[in-house]
Amino acid sequence: MSKCRVNIAVIEPSQIIYEGFSNMLLKSTEHYCLYRLSELAELTNSLTLKFSIVILNPAIIQNKINSFLKIKKNFPDTVWIGLVYSFYDSELLMRLDDAISITDSAEQIIQRINNLHSKYNCEANHNKDLTDREVEVLIHLTRGLSSKEIADKLNISVHTVVSHRKNLVEKTGIKSLPGLTLYAISKNFIKLEDHLT
Repeated sequence: MSKCRVNIAVIEPSQIIYEGFSNMLLKSTEHYCLYRLSELAELTNSLTLKFSIVILNPAIIQNKINSFLKIKKNFPDTVWIGLVYSFYDSELLMRLDDAISITDSAEQIIQRINNLHSKYNCEANHNKDLTDREVEVLIHLTRGLSSKEIADKLNISVHTVVSHRKNLVEKTGIKSLPGLTLYAISKNFIKLEDHLT
């Protein structure tokens, strides 16, 4: 049985803390897909991705509680976790679903995140199968073809190719070509040997 893809938005201004935190999560056995956002408002701009977890530095919402609560209300299925490495008022932290400290061990943090997302319905949101046409588009993308070249090869419009590409991002949660290539290899749509030359 395949693991649930867990899309996690991380809103953290410090590059060092984000890199350390993301490296720790990506070393776990879970299927985490991390997306760094620079501000809370970016969540509402993400139409193709549904985040099951948002991890944020509480300083982001410290003087914007009302704005935060409005955004949080629009994402009722999302778990909100504070990434705490400074002192924050307990009333502020109570607005979040949970908080983790950067002094917690990697195992403690991963276990807490696993527990929080365990109630999330993976099958309904992130484990959609690709259509045959989407697989064809994915294979051509991994070969470096442009949308126009794919459209010509498959005898479809460029607009249709763009729609399939959007569906690929939505269903896999992967935006980058290297990420999509790794996904295609892991699903045996393409062979690794074909991409080593």
